[in-house]
Amino acid sequence: MEDAAARFAGIVGDRNLLTGDQVSEDYAHDESLTCDPRKPAHVAKPATAEEVAALLVAAAEHDVPVTARGSGSGLSGGARPRADGLVISFERMNAVLEVDTANQVAVVQPGVTLAELDAKTSAVGLAYTVYPGELSASIGGNVGTNAGGMRAVKYGVTRHNILGLQAVLPTGEIIRTGGKTSKVSTGYDLTQLIIGSEGTLALATEVIVKLYPRLAHSATLLAPFGDLTQVMEAVPVLLASGLAPNILEYIDNLTMAAITYHEQLSLGVPEEIQQATQAYLVVGLENRDGDRLDGDAGRAGELLAELGATDVYVLDGGSARKLIEAREKAFWTAKAAGADDVIDVVVPRSEMPGFLAKARELALAAEAGAVGCGHAGDGNVHLAIFCKDPDKRHRLLHDIFAAGIACGGAISGEHGIGQAKRQHFVDLEDPAKLALMRRIKQAFDPTDILNPGVLF
Repeated sequence: MEDAAARFAGIVGDRNLLTGDQVSEDYAHDESLTCDPRKPAHVAKPATAEEVAALLVAAAEHDVPVTARGSGSGLSGGARPRADGLVISFERMNAVLEVDTANQVAVVQPGVTLAELDAKTSAVGLAYTVYPGELSASIGGNVGTNAGGMRAVKYGVTRHNILGLQAVLPTGEIIRTGGKTSKVSTGYDLTQLIIGSEGTLALATEVIVKLYPRLAHSATLLAPFGDLTQVMEAVPVLLASGLAPNILEYIDNLTMAAITYHEQLSLGVPEEIQQATQAYLVVGLENRDGDRLDGDAGRAGELLAELGATDVYVLDGGSARKLIEAREKAFWTAKAAGADDVIDVVVPRSEMPGFLAKARELALAAEAGAVGCGHAGDGNVHLAIFCKDPDKRHRLLHDIFAAGIACGGAISGEHGIGQAKRQHFVDLEDPAKLALMRRIKQAFDPTDILNPGVLF
């Protein structure tokens, strides 16, 4: 262990290697509710791709497992290190290297946070449109988990917004994948293979992200419904209308009460309507022209009323911003309320009503609670699970995940598998696919040093 530490210090410098008591608790965990913290033996803070490569070579030679870390805001234990391991923290690799307005891309290092990138791109009227709910999250973390968020209904998730990478393989080789072009048909798409691999195949050291024009005008509509099925049935109609919402979220009544109370938020919905509401639909619209936006908001309101909304509220700018921020903080609200886990099953949009009914039926049978909200526009269901008994909770999650898969969905839409969902993934996924994934892992990482215990 001392030999490994000396080797790591020789690469990044003594000031940028932490060992023993120098390693703070921050490096021991991410935000998973079920993975206990575990401090690593070493934390290295490289400044270049070449230093990352040298660290990986040294780690392989000394048989030290490696976990990459951005901001530690993940929810599945993907950034929880091994006790004998090395954390490669990208906190020093946090530069926006270029904002290319001609090609509408930015080139960034993995430690750049969404807030930092947003500040840089806003100065030139552009935006990176992946907002997974935590602006302190890093771009490298987005790449690792294929993060999504509320605006995925219009702009897609991370993999739809990354054009290329510089990445370091566990063997120490540095590769470039993709580029500033929007299409490539030349061999295997290594960019897309690395995105969502949760730090198990390669470590991204530069990311080329796609940018979009910032639209000057926006509106947020809030529609209460007396029946959750009506909410879900309204979604495809809105999407087929041509209105192109950039936010389409459902929030059940219990979650809405919790987030508005937690954030001290008043939305102007009368008490009698709140009492009769089972779920809310939040519709975000944007346009470059204010008059066109007003027309779109009016048409959306008409459609929602026709589809069974009790009423439709066009929120003022301050209330709209606070509601979106409160929705983005729903995880923290659930955590404060004592949730034992938060999951993010994804199913086809048309299957959401049936899946939600099944999930609540399973929770009731287990004497547990399952409440939440989600990205109604892309079928991503976020459920806070209240079930203290770990064995009973494991069985409940297994059944809920199985129900999602039976609907044509998947265990995770954006949080990833990490360590928290690993057993469910292995138990429920197609064995042939798992075997292929293991072969891919072996091809990239023959010494199995990258994030062991994640996925497999």
